[in-house]
Amino acid sequence: MSLSVPSLLKSDEYPPPAFHFKVVFSATAGLSDTAFQEVSGISSEIDTEEYAEGGENRYLHNLPKAVKHPKLVLKRGIAKLSSPLVIWCKSVFEGDFMVPIVPMPILVFLVNEKGMPSRIWSFANAYPVNWEVETFNSTKNEVAIEKIELRYNYSNRML
Repeated sequence: MSLSVPSLLKSDEYPPPAFHFKVVFSATAGLSDTAFQEVSGISSEIDTEEYAEGGENRYLHNLPKAVKHPKLVLKRGIAKLSSPLVIWCKSVFEGDFMVPIVPMPILVFLVNEKGMPSRIWSFANAYPVNWEVETFNSTKNEVAIEKIELRYNYSNRML
């Protein structure tokens, strides 16, 4: 008996909705400081190197070199100065490299209607590389958004 991937999941979980998710940082020490409007950059790509074989002019070989990951991008309303995540970003960007950058693991969960994880991605040794406040615009009625971009060593899909 063979099972297809969709049949392994409960029918109400396939395909999972993309609007109900949770981000967990070790810097927040379990505090609920990780509500985000948007998460992007969950991606992997194999970098290749072209190699021309002697005597073969019809094509080039593309040999795999390494796996590349884009920045993990998180967007949310501008948080308070007391936010553990803001404190971590301030230590990286405003610390003048007097103390080492402390990378940390990050988990991104897609959750079902019961709040249980239906998909999980982990990101190893993440640290912020860009912290930006998006444009203020007096003609729009929108929430002020901060964008945090993180680099990490590698990611795994866990569920």
